[in-house]
Amino acid sequence: MTTTAVHEGIVREVMDDWRAAVDNHEPERVAARFTPDAIFQGLHPYTVGREGIAEYYASQPLGMKAQYTVLETRQVADGTVLAYLGVDFTFTDRPTRNVWLSVLLTRTPSDWAISHYQVSKLD
Repeated sequence: MTTTAVHEGIVREVMDDWRAAVDNHEPERVAARFTPDAIFQGLHPYTVGREGIAEYYASQPLGMKAQYTVLETRQVADGTVLAYLGVDFTFTDRPTRNVWLSVLLTRTPSDWAISHYQVSKLD
């Protein structure tokens, strides 16, 4: 595993807030963790920007929760960190969905934000 404490700390700061917003079904708060022009690929057709991201999370079932594990991180440039995560989405009425998630985090003037989000479901 190639990860550093600094990079993992950046990832956890962003993704802990993302997870809390997902768990509380707060789609606007989820979208706020992304850059305004973020590329987002969940398990539905992709979208660009916070509005589409908020719509995606608003369509998710109430009671959905997310638990993630940081598998790898890389600093790909100054102010840019790539992370590869395992994520388990749990539901109140269906089996857990296990996915792999790649996120590209970008340093903004005020904070770190997700600029690219790509989910893969490998069965």
